[in-house]
Amino acid sequence: MVNFVLVAGAWLGAWAWDDVAPELRAGGHGVLPVTLSGLAERSGVPAGLQTHVRDVVDVVERHDLRDVVLVGHSYAGIPVGQAAERIGDRLRRVVFVDSNIPADGESFVSAWPDGRAAVEASIAANGGFWAPLTGADCAGQGLVDAQTGRIVAGATPHPGATLTEPAVLEGALGDLPATYVKCLLDGEEPSPDVAELLRGEHWRLVELDTGHWPMFSRPRELARVLLDAAAV
Repeated sequence: MVNFVLVAGAWLGAWAWDDVAPELRAGGHGVLPVTLSGLAERSGVPAGLQTHVRDVVDVVERHDLRDVVLVGHSYAGIPVGQAAERIGDRLRRVVFVDSNIPADGESFVSAWPDGRAAVEASIAANGGFWAPLTGADCAGQGLVDAQTGRIVAGATPHPGATLTEPAVLEGALGDLPATYVKCLLDGEEPSPDVAELLRGEHWRLVELDTGHWPMFSRPRELARVLLDAAAV
């Protein structure tokens, strides 16, 4: 038995894992989907990047979890990657699902230069929040209309400070046991920083022939990937 701690990306909460969690629990594992501060049912809670890191660490420590598989999707790879090194020997593996990864001293927006201006403009125009995604943002990602509708209906504004504050890493990310899940409809190759880490001995690559939100488009396949990663 392992304990999966599942963290969805920007705008989403624990509810995003509703189709994945039962598949993991059916294997006899512990599953704790996390809603980060300021999102979904926790809207209104002030949050910066380190708040989100503490959210993840606190779940692990509060439940006294061992053999933890931390899963970070999209934006959540940044706080999850930092949390992974902070939980020490409680960590079994970290899984990055089509995600950003943290770099010491760098933020989400600094790692995304092509979109930085648009994200910062959205934050400025929406009272310090990144405006939720639209149906158009989900196009070409392997989603049927009902799946897109769920994502858009459940999305909440994302706290801007979590996107602009720098990550803090004490060690080398490449030393963590990690699986990177690349969703091919969102680009066929991992980003250069991820590709570099995959050349190391501790990281493994898995490809999924779907889009950026596989917990909606291919939940059973994603669950199988997570189970396989836990067994490494």
